[in-house]
Amino acid sequence: MTSPLRIGTRGSRLALWQANHVAAQLRPFLAPRAVELIEIQTAGDQVRDVPLPQIGGEGLFTKEIQNALLDGRVDVAVHSLKDLPNIPVAEVLLAAMPPRGPVGDVLVSRRYRSFATLPNGALVATSSLRRRAQILHGRPDLRLVPIRGNVETRLRKLTEEGLDALVLAQAGLERLGLAEAIVEILDPAWMLPAVGQGALGLECRAGDGATINLLQRIDDPSTRHAVLAEREFLRSLGGGCQVPIGALAPCIRQTVCLRGVVLDPEGRQSEEGQVAGTAEDAEPLGRQLAQQLLGQGANALLQRG
Repeated sequence: MTSPLRIGTRGSRLALWQANHVAAQLRPFLAPRAVELIEIQTAGDQVRDVPLPQIGGEGLFTKEIQNALLDGRVDVAVHSLKDLPNIPVAEVLLAAMPPRGPVGDVLVSRRYRSFATLPNGALVATSSLRRRAQILHGRPDLRLVPIRGNVETRLRKLTEEGLDALVLAQAGLERLGLAEAIVEILDPAWMLPAVGQGALGLECRAGDGATINLLQRIDDPSTRHAVLAEREFLRSLGGGCQVPIGALAPCIRQTVCLRGVVLDPEGRQSEEGQVAGTAEDAEPLGRQLAQQLLGQGANALLQRG
C-alpha cells in the first residue's frame, strides 16, 4: 500500500490552514495516495513571551521542520516564506511557491477607523521591527509596543491590554476568516511588506525527484519571480528579521517591478528605491536594488540593526 505524503507544519491555526491549503492543491495529483499533516513545534513556538529580535538567530519558525524533512519524518515542509531564511540548507530544495495571497499590512482597531485618525500618543502593538520603523518614520508621536502570540491571541490582547491598534498581516487575518477585524489596508507607498509576505514556500529533499515533480505542479511562476527578487534583495543587503527592511516585487506580464526600503530601528532615517526588468532577471534585479541602496547610505542603517 502506498504510504501517505507527509506534510510538516507548525501547529498554529494559521500554519494548519496553510498546510491544508497546500494539501488540497496537491490531492488531485496524488489520488488515491493520502496526505497526512505532521505538526512540529519550532523554537519560535516554544518561546512566546519574548520579542523575536531578543531571541535572535535565523530559522526560528523553520529549522525544526527542515530537520524533520532531512531525517525522513516528513516529505514536504510548508513555510510562510517571510519566515524562511535566505541561507540554503544542504540537501533541502525550495521546490515550489503556490500563488501568493494578500501581501499587505493592515490596521486593526476597535476605537479608530484609520491610521490617520490615530491620536498623538496612541498605543500601537506590532511584533515586527519593519512595521515599527515604518510607522515611526511617518508618525514618531505614536507609542509602539511589542506583542507576541498567534493571531487570535493578539486580537484578544487588543482589548485586554488597552491597546489602541494592532498592525498585522492581511493574509493571516483573511486566511483565518477574521477579515472583519481589518479597519484599513495600509498603503504600500509607505508600508512595504516583509520579503515574501503572503507567499508560501514548499521544501522537500533535494534528491526526492518524485516529490519535486509533484510540488512543481502547483508552483506559480509570477509568485516565484516576485519572491526571488525580494529574497535576493534581502540577501544582498545582508539583512534578516532583525533589520527593518521592506520589499515588494509584483510580477505582471513578465515584468518585475521591485521596490525596497531600509530603515534604522527607530524610523528616523530611511533609504528606498525601485528597479524594474524582466521576470528572468528577478534575482539580478534584487542585487541591483541592494547595491543602489547601499550606495545611497543604507549600510550605515543596517549596522544599527
